[in-house]
Amino acid sequence: MKRRLVLTVFFACMATFAAILASFASAQSAPAAEKQKIEVLIKQVGDLKDAKFVRNGWTYEPATAVRFLRGKWEANDAEVKTARDFIDKVASTSGKPYLIRFKDGREIKSQEFLLAELKKIEPKL
Repeated sequence: MKRRLVLTVFFACMATFAAILASFASAQSAPAAEKQKIEVLIKQVGDLKDAKFVRNGWTYEPATAVRFLRGKWEANDAEVKTARDFIDKVASTSGKPYLIRFKDGREIKSQEFLLAELKKIEPKL
């Protein structure tokens, strides 16, 4: 009888632990479909061959911007559940709005650029 109680408590604890782990894992990162959108958005930044990424007054090549965005995304993974979260919480500002400066000198806020790109890709994914 005592053994049965111990086993019951043990399995109840294991089930609770598994549920906690599952909820923790889901709270830690974006769903796969949203991650795919974020990956496409990052690729779009990397593919901007004749543009620069402007962050806090400093200008960077697209490849550097990609590394920065990935690192900031990783550091803020728990807060990023959707591609929109990525745009708003990772890829838009750090004191000053991030900008994309095109070869012709025209600048656009990275948030505006990425939201426009998200609208293009969402129907396809």
